[in-house]
Amino acid sequence: MATIHFTEKTLATPEQFVACLTDFGPGRKELFPNSADEYLEVHSSGVDHADVTEGSGGVWERLSYDWSDPRRVVMTTTDSNIWGGASGHTYTFTPLPDGSTQLDVVVVREGKNLKGRVTGVLLGSVGKGVLGKALKNTIKEIETRNQLTRA
Repeated sequence: MATIHFTEKTLATPEQFVACLTDFGPGRKELFPNSADEYLEVHSSGVDHADVTEGSGGVWERLSYDWSDPRRVVMTTTDSNIWGGASGHTYTFTPLPDGSTQLDVVVVREGKNLKGRVTGVLLGSVGKGVLGKALKNTIKEIETRNQLTRA
């Protein structure tokens, strides 16, 4: 099982970030490269939760999204072609005095088959850099969408 932790700073408020994270409309891949439109299926959604299948490149997962806590989004994997067990994502947002937000992201990947176990090992080592770069690109895109600029 791979557990990967990232800490980043963003100009986006927690509310702005959560709004993008929970926008399951077309073009999601622009924010989240591993969420291609052809995989995206919203099974159900409510004010603070959603049941969504997403993925790309032959890997998909069904996630139970919970954003009932305005400072935290928990995405629990409920089904996948390669992930199982404790797999999922947790985004935690801490507003900072300067108006920016500390973003903590934990990704857990527990392979449920050989492909998942091998992919989990790769993500836990060389893949961490790829995921980190994707997160930075997501932050940049969310800031751009919200017309936030760095000094």
